Amino acid sequence: MNFWFGLLIGLKEIGAHKFRSFLTMLGIILGVASLLAMFALTEGIAQGMRERLAASGGVERVEVTYKDPSEEMQDLAFLSPGRTLADVNALRKGAPLVDLVSPQMDMVNVAISRSNKTLRLNVSGVCPEFLDIGKFELEAGRMICQADLDNVSRVVVIGAGVADELWPDNPEYIPLGEVIRINGIPYRIVGMFGFAESDYSKRKREAGISAAQEERRMRRGGKKKVKATKYDPYWQKNHAVVIPISALFFDFRTAANADASANRKIDRLSLRISDLSLFEETLYQVRSVLTRTHRGIDDFGFETREEWFDSIESSVRATRLSGSFIAGISLLVGGIGITNIMLASITERIREIGVRRAIGARQRDIFTQIVVESGVIGFIGGLLGLAAATGMIQLLILISPTENAPIITFPAVMISFGFAVGIGVLSGLYPAWKASTLDPIEALRYG
Repeated sequence: MNFWFGLLIGLKEIGAHKFRSFLTMLGIILGVASLLAMFALTEGIAQGMRERLAASGGVERVEVTYKDPSEEMQDLAFLSPGRTLADVNALRKGAPLVDLVSPQMDMVNVAISRSNKTLRLNVSGVCPEFLDIGKFELEAGRMICQADLDNVSRVVVIGAGVADELWPDNPEYIPLGEVIRINGIPYRIVGMFGFAESDYSKRKREAGISAAQEERRMRRGGKKKVKATKYDPYWQKNHAVVIPISALFFDFRTAANADASANRKIDRLSLRISDLSLFEETLYQVRSVLTRTHRGIDDFGFETREEWFDSIESSVRATRLSGSFIAGISLLVGGIGITNIMLASITERIREIGVRRAIGARQRDIFTQIVVESGVIGFIGGLLGLAAATGMIQLLILISPTENAPIITFPAVMISFGFAVGIGVLSGLYPAWKASTLDPIEALRYG
């Protein structure tokens, strides 16, 4: 039997029983909508987590952390100087597989003031590598340079959020050349980092509906703002205050202790690996260098983002699997509904099938017609399911966090639609077999 002829018959059958056909498709519609919405939601969550990982430096970034020395070295732990600037110099010279080395000294809850406006923020003493290793972007001015380190210059680079709060009445102001006080010591602003936001927020801003810009306007208007948690990398970036590491050391660390040499320790040490395919080799090289500078004491470890990345991917896979299983149940129920209706349709059309067999229709012609009809139900149900999913996803966008907004991908659409058509075809196999095996003589006697 001609496929297009069978398709036409299938459409006429659906048109003749519109309400019944819609109820039959309802399970497929809900199943497709649930499946596509699940794919979009998990993709949005994964995208948000990947953006968060990228904002903190990406997989290639490694933190050298402090750890307790092993038991056999506990008695000699005092020999290690800990993480110091000597580690930085040694790594730059002796670890060629390391692309960048960024030391950092931190001060917490520091008074940042201008005129009668005072903020309490963290201040970091950094080197020029901080910009690239932390994946910051400059909106205006320049980053701290080597000359600033050598001359112990009192210069500062601030985040866009700091500018928003120190100059609330001057929208979009770029405060280059302005002087702010850090714990009472004047520092001149030489640069400002760009406003950090998720890709989703950027798309909204480009469309003229920027929640990030609206929040900035609210801050400048003196309205109460909702502060993100301290673990939010975007909030941290937007409220960064960085000065030369030498200036932080001489202005704040040596003032607290007469013995300046005891304060040359650093609070953070970040590395960027040049080639991820040589990840383990690079860590071995770094470990060898640090073992020498720490005088053989293993009081350091590595915090990598590989585990974070693997955790993201495994969580997404698990969520997709469980969501697909739940949505698959809806599709299965829809398939059972199609099978039930097709069996009822065959009962109504037994005499028609007998006539067709009597005038020369073969078993495979009857079989093909019924399968095509059930496939058409799955096809139309799939299209309606995609439309329903669009509405469901718009609702999810309204209630989801900005960085986790659902994202529709072409493969997800094709998989969801393909499942609908596949369920429709499979659901028609048994009714088609039953119809094709009817005895023509008994079928003509029916009714």
